[in-house]
Amino acid sequence: MQARQLLAASLGLLAFLALAGYALDRAFLDTAESNLYQRLKSYALAYTGKGEFARNGEFIPPYDAVDPRFDMPGSGLYAEVVLDGSHWDSASAVGPELPPGDMLEAGEERFDRKLPVTELDGSIGEVYRYGYGVIHETGDTGEGIRYTIYILENTTQLRRQVAVFREALWRYLGGAGLILLLLQGLILRWSLRPLKRVVDELKRVQRGLLSRMSGRHPRELEPLTESINAFIESERENLERQRNTMADLAHSLKTPLAVLRARSAEHVPAEELREEVDLQVRRMSDLVSYQLGRAARSGHMLFAAPVEIEPYADQIVRSLEKIYASKGVLCEFEIEPGIAFHGEPGDLQEVLGNLLENAFKWAGSRVLLTVKPGEVAPNRRPGLLLAVDDDGPGIPVDKIERVLQRGVRGDERVQGHGIGLATVQDVVRSYRGTLDVLRSEELGGARFEVRLPPGL
Repeated sequence: MQARQLLAASLGLLAFLALAGYALDRAFLDTAESNLYQRLKSYALAYTGKGEFARNGEFIPPYDAVDPRFDMPGSGLYAEVVLDGSHWDSASAVGPELPPGDMLEAGEERFDRKLPVTELDGSIGEVYRYGYGVIHETGDTGEGIRYTIYILENTTQLRRQVAVFREALWRYLGGAGLILLLLQGLILRWSLRPLKRVVDELKRVQRGLLSRMSGRHPRELEPLTESINAFIESERENLERQRNTMADLAHSLKTPLAVLRARSAEHVPAEELREEVDLQVRRMSDLVSYQLGRAARSGHMLFAAPVEIEPYADQIVRSLEKIYASKGVLCEFEIEPGIAFHGEPGDLQEVLGNLLENAFKWAGSRVLLTVKPGEVAPNRRPGLLLAVDDDGPGIPVDKIERVLQRGVRGDERVQGHGIGLATVQDVVRSYRGTLDVLRSEELGGARFEVRLPPGL
């Protein structure tokens, strides 16, 4: 990229310098020709004002030459007066063959460029010629003498001036161009340094030397680095989600399997056992479908249909009562009429199943499930408050953060995987909600409180 930009900028700079040089050259040449025109015109007016005519009509030049070169043969500066039937040439015009000049009307001017002329040494040169038509008034007759004065100068001096100017012009432009190219290269290198730093950081991320792109980049590159970081985080979350899905699936299947194990150990009628097996198999099938779908998506569905909470809670509690039948735990419901969960049924099962199972595991004899509307907002459906209380020992404040971590159990002596509460927290966060662990004021044990915001 740097090489392409430097090449493009260099070509543009060279083109600019070439056009600028051409424009300056043309401007200097036009100015030089304009100055030459004014000089030749001043010579012609000097001869017109100082020249005299004899009685026979012969032109008498000024005693003092207008310019010493007019008296030097082959000097390159010539004067010629064209009369009716005769003409006069300056001493410098003796030898060279000048182009013939026509008689001009009084006051008429003519400026000719690069007319051919034969010099003293026989070489062919070029001259600039200025002509001016004049009428010389005489006092003897009423008629004046018509004549045209021509001033000619060869192009040698002008060519030398142009050559000197061009040499200096291209030398200075070349030096300036070289300096600008070097400066442009340095500026380009400096301006692309942040992009090079981004590339270097990305290579280090690819090699595993960095975990993400840093935030020390110009404002223009922040969308790029933020997108790269978002992509990196997304890939890591996907990988973590896939790893957690297997653990979550194993944890979710633990309860149905425990029910089947407990029922198979009991002496129950075959028909009742068949119904229980069918119920738990269907539940396991739903759990597998839910976990696979959860692994393939991020977050939750917006505008989901409302899901009744009590039927799912009743089904989960009946299964848990069979598992913990020896403890004789009683679960009470306080669910306000018409309250519903707006989301995936599998998410509701995951939250209720893990919270209720955790409560049954630690409860002494009572578990309370409370569901009621949460926060409200204008023109939005109310939020949801879902709480599970137990009369167990509770959780110390200093251990609350630890028990919500994946793989951590509240008591290592109690069987479990330590991922149930972490799974609940992941689901609640996907609904932009919060999970709080408190002390139950009513039962005295732990209280797990889920709050979902309005409109979700």
